[in-house]
Amino acid sequence: MDFIAQLKRMPVFADLPEAQLKDIHTITTERKYRKGNVIFMEGEQGEGFHYLQTGKVKIVKMTEDGREHIINILSPGDLFAEVLLFNNRAYPATAIAVDDSKVGVIKNSDLERLILGNNLLALQLIKALSQRLLFAQQKIKNLALHDVTARTAETLLRLGAEHGRLLNNGHVEITLDLSRQDLASLVGTTRETVTRTLSSLKKEQMIDFDIHKIVILAPEKLKRLIQ
Repeated sequence: MDFIAQLKRMPVFADLPEAQLKDIHTITTERKYRKGNVIFMEGEQGEGFHYLQTGKVKIVKMTEDGREHIINILSPGDLFAEVLLFNNRAYPATAIAVDDSKVGVIKNSDLERLILGNNLLALQLIKALSQRLLFAQQKIKNLALHDVTARTAETLLRLGAEHGRLLNNGHVEITLDLSRQDLASLVGTTRETVTRTLSSLKKEQMIDFDIHKIVILAPEKLKRLIQ
């Protein structure tokens, strides 16, 4: 069945037997969102555990003057709002569809009931939550210890790994419609600073870019900037 194959492609569900995948599908509500649609807003009462089936979603925090600060950009198979698991609380950030997207939503009460009889699923969810914690810790470390050039290099490498397209010449094209302000938010700096940093990296022939895309030319050189 298509939904079984789809769930199998998601790391958190990949090792589960087919019978348990059917159980997950039974308690999942599938929702479709057009590009730019808000999936949920920061501060709204949390509904449950979300996983991205198709498309792309950005997780953002809103500043007091209404600007977005992008925390992460998600691809199919990624979880979000997982911090609400076992907690009846509000969403800590806003989720917005970057592309036309399909999202699976499982109410906390249904998932918790399923976990009680499924040790393997509980273990997989713990692993997924641990990965999110590591991501948050790495982002804090990058902000604290690395300069803007190193943070930009790390962000480009991560975007290339998660959202990149390998070209015939071995270069990696980042296939995201990101504005310079979006990229600056991910790096944790201003638009002007990230623009200057990109120009410097281009001059050093580590990347190339135009108004529509960024291409990683020399990933090893970018990695050395982070060390």
